[in-house]
Amino acid sequence: MEKIDKHLKRKQQWMAQADPHRGFERFFDYLPGVSIFAKDREGYLMRGNACFLSRFGMKNETELLGKTDYDLFPATMADNFRKDDFEVMDSGQAKPNIIETFFNQQGLPDWYIAHKLPVFSKTDQVIGVMGMIKSHKSKFGHDGLPAYEHLAPAIDYLRENFKEPIAIEKLAAISNLSLRQFGRKFKDYYGITPQQFLIKTRVQAACEALRKGEINLSELALELGFYDQSSFTLQFRKHMGTTPRRFAEREKQH
Repeated sequence: MEKIDKHLKRKQQWMAQADPHRGFERFFDYLPGVSIFAKDREGYLMRGNACFLSRFGMKNETELLGKTDYDLFPATMADNFRKDDFEVMDSGQAKPNIIETFFNQQGLPDWYIAHKLPVFSKTDQVIGVMGMIKSHKSKFGHDGLPAYEHLAPAIDYLRENFKEPIAIEKLAAISNLSLRQFGRKFKDYYGITPQQFLIKTRVQAACEALRKGEINLSELALELGFYDQSSFTLQFRKHMGTTPRRFAEREKQH
């Protein structure tokens, strides 16, 4: 125990000498494809690494100050982010493996995995939230996992053809797996079924389309692969907590 205390004291003394502006967080700028951020309790962004800043065309952290999720994302998406933030801050516990659909820098729907943790003050008060976001492809690196190697061709096909009718049997065949193997591996890796993945991708595409202006909802429903406007509205409300029309009206206000 005495030996541990000795080395703990050495660590504390060494850490006290470190320049806070040139400390270990500089490593964060060199993590490929990983966005790291921190927000205060009111939701104002306080920190962002190079990857996070580049997503919004920012060159340095000062451009981030004064902004919230509502300045960077669709309002309903920002609502979901804040809901997660409050859960973390109110509980004081981390919330790992939050899976969200998102449009990547190429404009294709992609899946991102977020991990959020509370930020504590020196007096043990929760003063904000910090988090890390990365593409599903980097969940375990880029990557040598057999599960992802099997699923990758099907995911690429789904992302590029999500507006068309897609049979799960076809995705299984693309992956060289039986229907049962494909369903099990997919659920194990992503936490949802292939059909849920497809629907969430279509809903996210609808959010992007609704943000851009006046759209005929029945035409949009058919364009994105839904059976009709009724099924489109049902799935949209289930995943976004509001109807497509109300979503579009709210986005206009922002």
